[in-house]
Amino acid sequence: MADLTTEFAGIKSPNPFWLASAPPTDKEYNVRRAFEAGWGGVVWKTLGEDGPPVVNVNGPRYGAIWGADRRLLGLNNIELITDRPLQVNLDEITRVKKDYPDRAVVVSLMVPVNEDAWKSILRRVEETGCDGVELNFGCPHGMSERGMGSAVGQVPEYVQQVTEWCKQHSDLPVIVKLTPNITDIKKPAQAAKDGGADAVSLINTINSITSVDLDLFAPEPTIDGKGAHGGYCGPAVKPIALNMVAEIARTPSLQGLPISGIGGVTTWKDAAEYLALGAGNVQVCTAAMTYGFKVVQEMISGLSQYLDEKGIDSVHDLVGRAVPNLSDWQHLNLNYITKAHIDQDACIKCGRCYAACEDTSHQAIAMSDDRTFTVKDEECVACNLCVNVCPVEDCITMVEMQPGEVDPRTGKVVEKDYANWTTHPNNPGACAAE
Repeated sequence: MADLTTEFAGIKSPNPFWLASAPPTDKEYNVRRAFEAGWGGVVWKTLGEDGPPVVNVNGPRYGAIWGADRRLLGLNNIELITDRPLQVNLDEITRVKKDYPDRAVVVSLMVPVNEDAWKSILRRVEETGCDGVELNFGCPHGMSERGMGSAVGQVPEYVQQVTEWCKQHSDLPVIVKLTPNITDIKKPAQAAKDGGADAVSLINTINSITSVDLDLFAPEPTIDGKGAHGGYCGPAVKPIALNMVAEIARTPSLQGLPISGIGGVTTWKDAAEYLALGAGNVQVCTAAMTYGFKVVQEMISGLSQYLDEKGIDSVHDLVGRAVPNLSDWQHLNLNYITKAHIDQDACIKCGRCYAACEDTSHQAIAMSDDRTFTVKDEECVACNLCVNVCPVEDCITMVEMQPGEVDPRTGKVVEKDYANWTTHPNNPGACAAE
């Protein structure tokens, strides 16, 4: 059996699956249920300083994007940080950590950019016995308008300064949660590292409006006739998050900085992809809110089986395996050639591949009078669109060919060869050089 235990920024947990700072980690009751279900750790929903209470809306807090089958693809939320008293949260954290010493309990924090405010709350949080803190520099709504959340995360100088304060005034591991609402994720990540951060986590939610009520003419969720932008999460943000995680993992100056991957983790496969691209663990929110806490059991069993089948001994041995294969476009092998192939036995003759290719691509699929669809190799540029629009899995596949090889399906020679790509007129680098 593969070893699923992890040590992330010095914090140990029995598996790499943590619950992200969000409604599922808002209180002791939830967290206890999560740990009983099998989660390896939690990041407690963001705490703020004592003072005027945080007041959340009492109307709808979530907007949604669904797939055609009503599967939830993304959530937009306008909920703020915890609206429960600070001391109540601290007392609950203390009890939970005492009862679950083998699980990771990290506390998310958000206070103004003021050294005394951070020093004060860190002192109180340390007394709970928690394993670390996560600095919420990512929340894009509500709190950002008060000079916190993404208003800090978008300014690398603030990121570095607050991180330095936290490292100065606390011995706890410091994880910096980064906002995706920025042009270059590497800059705040570098600022966090320069400030002494023990790790970064990303992504926080994406600034968004999911829909508009066309009767009320207001963004949804709608509160008394008005709406506001919120934070977008769920399966739909996973491609964005994977790219940002990978950018940090492959940047030389950020080497060695642990990464906690967040964004659309719904299955063990999602988690494995994050790990392969450099994340040391993953955090989950929307999947738990959609399917309940026991969804982690499928994640644990699936990841364990995958590692066993691959002969990978531990989660640690999976981390970063895909990073060396992440390349810039200019370094891709242009002598690598594939052609689309349609499995006639699997084809349901829907014609979707033909319509997509004929209207929007390279007119590389032919349709006979009896609706048999075949690939015209001489026109196929291997764009893969037909594979992606086909409703039947593995009906259309891409078959690798070699330049000069005779395609056994057609008897034609594969002619395309960019062996001299460095001087080829279609190479933008070569043109620029000239």
